Amino acid sequence: MNVDIFIPARLDSERLPKKHLKELNGEPTIKILVKRLEKSKLIRNVIVCTTDQKTDDELVEFLKKENILVFRGEKKDIIHRFLKTAEYFQTDIIIDVEGDKIYTDTKYVDHIANELENSDYEFITGSSSKDNFDPSSSIHGFIPAGIKVSALKKIFQLKKTDDTETGYKEFFTSNPIIKKKFITIENIKLPTHSRFAIDYLEDYNFAKNIFAKLGNFFHIKDVVDLLEEQPELMDNLQGIIKKWEQDYEKNMTNISLNKRD
Repeated sequence: MNVDIFIPARLDSERLPKKHLKELNGEPTIKILVKRLEKSKLIRNVIVCTTDQKTDDELVEFLKKENILVFRGEKKDIIHRFLKTAEYFQTDIIIDVEGDKIYTDTKYVDHIANELENSDYEFITGSSSKDNFDPSSSIHGFIPAGIKVSALKKIFQLKKTDDTETGYKEFFTSNPIIKKKFITIENIKLPTHSRFAIDYLEDYNFAKNIFAKLGNFFHIKDVVDLLEEQPELMDNLQGIIKKWEQDYEKNMTNISLNKRD
């Protein structure tokens, strides 16, 4: 089976515009993320899935200059964008790593890829519980989602909306037609009031400290150990955790599906 990483990314984010081109350790975050993910052992391609809008021309130009694979599609309908990318690259399994999830651990990329290849699960992601999906959990900063393209097609055919930008994973986690699994982090306790993404300026400043101290290649345990030693690094994150939850709820898409024939 062809297993590819898809990175949805665009530059016109309202919360932190052009965040994918902001630099950490002298390199744009999107390049750092791609190079980190290229260390995965079970992946064929790493593909940035951006939009066909002029606002993303700058991102596409940079990616092409860096010889990073890129595909352009719908701005708001990430599910459709993913489906068109999968058809173009003949992808069977997608490992979905959002462009702001720069801490994603390749250990979990390979774990999810292997399990999807060797089971009848259609969707796998991390969560704080093995029974339920928790979108606000900081675990998503390290554990990506895995989607079989057959399941993606199923959701695409039944969804009621063309705006799947916010909350698109819930199409898979909340609908009983998808056979899903949630994995948790064993033997490592993530610190409370933590966030591992780049959505806001506070996230970016936090990431600058983490990457300056750990370099560009590290695993989840390295981050947890660092924050145990220097918990003050998280001092400015608590306020934006609530803000993210409010923004997410406000922009959440309609995940209901049409009835199957």
